[in-house]
Amino acid sequence: MPPRQLTILITGCSPGGTGAALATAMHNAGHRVFATTRNPSKLSELSGHGIETVAMDITSTSSITSALSAVSSSLPKGKGLDMLINNAATNYTMPIADAPLDTAREVFETNVWGQLAVTQAFLPLLLKSATATFQPLIVNHTSVGSVAALPFQGVYNSSKAAFAMLSDTMRLELAAFGIRVVELKTAGVRTNLISNSKFNTESDRLPKGSIYNPAREIVEKAMSQEELRVIGISADEWAAQVSAPLLSQNPPRVIWRGESALVSRIASMLPSWIFEGMLKKMTKLNLVEDIIQESRR
Repeated sequence: MPPRQLTILITGCSPGGTGAALATAMHNAGHRVFATTRNPSKLSELSGHGIETVAMDITSTSSITSALSAVSSSLPKGKGLDMLINNAATNYTMPIADAPLDTAREVFETNVWGQLAVTQAFLPLLLKSATATFQPLIVNHTSVGSVAALPFQGVYNSSKAAFAMLSDTMRLELAAFGIRVVELKTAGVRTNLISNSKFNTESDRLPKGSIYNPAREIVEKAMSQEELRVIGISADEWAAQVSAPLLSQNPPRVIWRGESALVSRIASMLPSWIFEGMLKKMTKLNLVEDIIQESRR
């Protein structure tokens, strides 16, 4: 009996990102893929390969409703959705002391509440696919940042930690309905997440009067995340490593992938004080501490 062709919806499929790479990998594996982004005109390359594109802003109720209608109307009568991959996200770096609350709320609106809104909206289509022999899948893309307190990424990482907890709870609550939940904890991958974020522009640096002003140069370099733009595995390699277990009969509850994912996984099991010392040296936070303390004498 040939393997079942799955119907998969993936959010956040802008070019150069993990969503686009995963959409391509799933399509190449023979599955029907709906790739969504706020502006589907950017997805011409995906649509050229036969991937169906849909406009969806996960922070807009009306946009989610329109996307749901578009997907539902294109499915055969009685057919549901087999896999929902909540991949859309936004990035933000700023010391917690300097992060505007309105900006922090916007990050959570995308990385937490938008994910919940999409899941609730498409849940009926997932339930339609659940049978005694097939369990649909919800895939929530969090980050290793959900378990690692990286300096100057507190708002972003806490939003991912909240999403990770939602994932764990979804897994428990939806099991009775035959729906499985998998979390993707991703480490270093070369994508456009940083450059695409509306919060991280050239002008988005430490504000005037920041308490970190004595160490501004070091802090702003860390905030730019320049090293993350060049290190890590490619998005296509990540997608290949992730799609295989997702398409297996028994996908793991959590999939750790990306550069240094294993290190992050091990660190998450260690006492926090062991990891914090190593982390301070890696991010040069130890130098920031020295400069700040010297300036206060």
